[in-house]
Amino acid sequence: MRVVIAEDQALLRSGLVRLLRDAGYDVVAEAVDAPDLVRKVAGHRPDVVVTDVRMPPGHTDDGLRAACEIRERFPGTAVVVLSQYVMERAAVDLVGTDASGVGYLLKDRVADLDTFIDALNRVARGGSALDPDVVSRMVGRRGTDVLDRLTPRERDVLRLMAEGRSNRGIAEKLVVTEDAVEKHVNNLLRKLDITGAPTDHRRVMAVLAFLRREQPEGA
Repeated sequence: MRVVIAEDQALLRSGLVRLLRDAGYDVVAEAVDAPDLVRKVAGHRPDVVVTDVRMPPGHTDDGLRAACEIRERFPGTAVVVLSQYVMERAAVDLVGTDASGVGYLLKDRVADLDTFIDALNRVARGGSALDPDVVSRMVGRRGTDVLDRLTPRERDVLRLMAEGRSNRGIAEKLVVTEDAVEKHVNNLLRKLDITGAPTDHRRVMAVLAFLRREQPEGA
C-alpha cells in the first residue's frame, strides 16, 4: 500500500516512515509543508496520506486544509490527519459529507502501534477512524438533554460507532456478542431519532450529524 507522509518535524517524520515501512507500507514520498503535500499526492497518487494538522507555511491548519483539498481532488486517496490537540471542528470539516477513507487521530495514538496501524488499515480500506478523545469531546458538547436517554453501554457503542467501527469491531472492543451490539445500535439510533443509516459509512455520518447539532462555532 502506497503512502505519502507530511510532517515538518524531521524526527517525527522519520519515525513515521520507519513505523509504516516496518508494518509493510510503501512510503513513496515525504512532504515538509502543505503545498508540497498536495504536489506529491498529485505526482504519486498514493493509496493513503498521513499528515499533521499544523504545517508550514502558515503553521496553523495548513495540513488540514491540504487534506480537505486532497479529498476533493483525489477521492480515491484515503487521508489520516494527526493532531496534537482535540479539535472537534477540524474533525467535522475533514469528514464533510462522506466518512469513508478518512481518519482523525491524536498524535499520542501513534505511540500505540497496534491502534495506529489498525486505524490506518481501516481508513485505507474505505472505512473511517475518529479518535476516541475527539468523539468523547463532541459527545460532551451535546450536553445531557438527549444523551441522558442513553444507557452507559449505549454511550460506549455511540462513541465506537462514531470512530467508524463495525458491529464486529464494537463487539470485540466491548467483549460482547454482535447480536448485543446490534440491539444497542438500534436502541440508540431510535432514541437519538437517527434513521436511514443501514451501512457503516452512512451510520457514522448519521452519528456525526447528531453530534454536530448545536455545536458552538469555532469548537
